Amino acid sequence: MSPQPQQPPFATALLAGGIAGTTVDLSLFPLDTLKTRLQSHAGFFPSGGFRGIYRGVGSAVVGSAPGAAFFFCTYEGVKGFLSRRRQQSGLLGGGSSSSSRVDADDPVHGEVPRAGGGGWEQPLEHMAAASLGEVAACAVRVPTEVVKQRAQAGLHGGSSAAALAAILARYPSVGPRGVWRELYRGWGITVMREVPFTVVQFPLWEALKGWGRRRKGVAGVEVGAGESALYGSVSGAVAAGITTPLDVLKTRVMLSKEKEKVFTVLKDILSNHGIRPFFAGIGPRVMWISAGGAVFLGSYQWAVNALQGNAI
Repeated sequence: MSPQPQQPPFATALLAGGIAGTTVDLSLFPLDTLKTRLQSHAGFFPSGGFRGIYRGVGSAVVGSAPGAAFFFCTYEGVKGFLSRRRQQSGLLGGGSSSSSRVDADDPVHGEVPRAGGGGWEQPLEHMAAASLGEVAACAVRVPTEVVKQRAQAGLHGGSSAAALAAILARYPSVGPRGVWRELYRGWGITVMREVPFTVVQFPLWEALKGWGRRRKGVAGVEVGAGESALYGSVSGAVAAGITTPLDVLKTRVMLSKEKEKVFTVLKDILSNHGIRPFFAGIGPRVMWISAGGAVFLGSYQWAVNALQGNAI
């Protein structure tokens, strides 16, 4: 059986993730701003319309590289751990005499499964790895997202520094715990949005890459950056459309003047406006994340291939 592509080591995932995160956030920031304003409770034009579409870019620059690096280090680490554990279980169970026999049950990484083989094991591993990766990334992403979206919506003069200063200025009245809660406002709904998103996007991306490797028929060779970008665009668009209602809830929670529970915001939208607001900004969101998936996963694959000496 043909060997799988080499698993990226920790340092490679760290650097490649940082490059990918910075590249995608800076290149597609204007579309993210328009999406945020469409979802704002104040409305599109009161929130700034088409003016100042780079408001909040400072917080995005600060948070993009460490957030993406956290994600990919966790994702690749958990994925590798689960894969090794599965292969060891297969060997101990007597179902295979070598690791290549286990790889034969791998429809995602380039081999066609035998009848009755464990075809769902790898996608489930990718779902678990992506979920844990998102939880790790949200430790960095949520505070920067809170600051960024307030600047994008025109609050505090559209300045990331002013938005952060306004949160920190509450320290004398609310103490460190209050400041912490304000910075992590929307943590729950962000995780609720990001985990379903990655559970759709990353197994689909990995499956498409596996199909690309099978199509080439070359042993142990990873797909190129361009091909990875195409698969990232498709998987990102599908995941973005499915999770738009969760994204709307997250934006409303983060932009509310006072801390509100997700259920309260959900009930308010349903009772006053119905279902339609849950799909506000779906066009820009799908377009942005489809393009973002191409840039993010294409640049990540480029960096990994370059660092590991593979064909770029």
